[in-house]
Amino acid sequence: MEIAIKLSQFLLSLSILIILHELGHFIPAKLFKTRVEKFYLFFDINYSLFKKKIGDTEYGIGWLPLGGYVKISGMIDESMDKEQMQGEPQEWEFRSKPTWQRLIIMLGGVMVNFILAFIIYIGMTFFYGEQYIANSEVKDGVSIENPIMKEIGFKTGDKIVSIDGKPLERLDPGISEKLLMAKSVVVNRAGADQEIKIPVNFIDKLLSGPKMPLAELRMPFAIGAVPSDSQNQNLKAKDILISLNGQKTKYLDEAKGILDANKGKTLSAVVLRDEKEVSLPVVVSKDGKLGVQLGGINMSSLEKLGYYKVSKQTFGVFESIPVGLERGWTQLSNYVKQLKAIFNPSTGAYKGVGGFKAIFDIFPKTWSWEAFWGITALLSIMLGVMNLLPIPALDGGHVMFLLYEMISGKKPSDKFMERAQLVGFVLLITLLLFANGNDIYKAIFRK
Repeated sequence: MEIAIKLSQFLLSLSILIILHELGHFIPAKLFKTRVEKFYLFFDINYSLFKKKIGDTEYGIGWLPLGGYVKISGMIDESMDKEQMQGEPQEWEFRSKPTWQRLIIMLGGVMVNFILAFIIYIGMTFFYGEQYIANSEVKDGVSIENPIMKEIGFKTGDKIVSIDGKPLERLDPGISEKLLMAKSVVVNRAGADQEIKIPVNFIDKLLSGPKMPLAELRMPFAIGAVPSDSQNQNLKAKDILISLNGQKTKYLDEAKGILDANKGKTLSAVVLRDEKEVSLPVVVSKDGKLGVQLGGINMSSLEKLGYYKVSKQTFGVFESIPVGLERGWTQLSNYVKQLKAIFNPSTGAYKGVGGFKAIFDIFPKTWSWEAFWGITALLSIMLGVMNLLPIPALDGGHVMFLLYEMISGKKPSDKFMERAQLVGFVLLITLLLFANGNDIYKAIFRK
């Protein structure tokens, strides 16, 4: 069932992005009276799941869900239709249109991607508002469990003051992404500020280490379940451990430290159960465990227990516009930074490039419209940026040649465009194989 939910979200998101991207090419092509021969969701290699011709255009759904396309008459594209290009240019063909019209047609797809992303962020701001914890509320610092973070100098209890010189105002799930692309971070430790320089190969180190968050809120030791073979049957699900061996354990990391120091012993403990303190003995195993499964605890419960004050901000329709635009711009800027890191071999970020499985994995196992739209907006930005890359066969490649034509006044020959398109295909297939090969490698060797 979980796989079906993830797959449904994946295919729905992909379908929305593909259809709207192709509409971005289709609509200006029609406005400029350019014939569109095909409009397809997914690829129809030798077979179509559905097709219907309306006017000059065949609309259809292919069987291979790796993208989609519009086939525009008189254009050297993925169809590599050389026979059509050998005839005399017709007035309805792409090649017969003024350069500025061709440029608009080619830019239409990526423009729709960016506009869609910003509209989604504006809508999410209006419908969901913003829930966050002010950094000033994180009085005891953050939890650092990632060994790579510890290796470069971070410690649990550090209060993050600023990232790349910008003061950190909120602590939210985006903190890991900010740290990932940072060059320097100022933390407050034991009342004194100190700067931690992030090494150039930080991403490479992370990819070779365990898959763990970079920094998180410090959470209480909350029990999710007590297995039948646990040595501590006196504990119950939803218990919160607040004291061990006479020492307060406000946070999980504090409790783990005491357990590690008392392996194989029986300790006195105090748990919070149904809002009451209950004293009981607990047996610590030889590996420093209590034999229980940890559980999550929601933000409202954390606030009620006095851990953090959760701020919630709502926005009206017009208020949502600048906030949503800023959120979209931040995501766009972050993705461009990540792309630059990928193309810089010294960072090792290219090792983290993923294909369709990586995209599939980011969708949650339970249906959440908020998560779905957030992921779809991010994927729309990614699709827009990737399509702008100056690679023949991508929109950015066509735009590059059109700009050359506008500046020089010379149109590249059809033969040159055919060869450029072929080179582009080779590059795209290579990138596709690399990305999906990375997925396979990580699935086998980095479980």
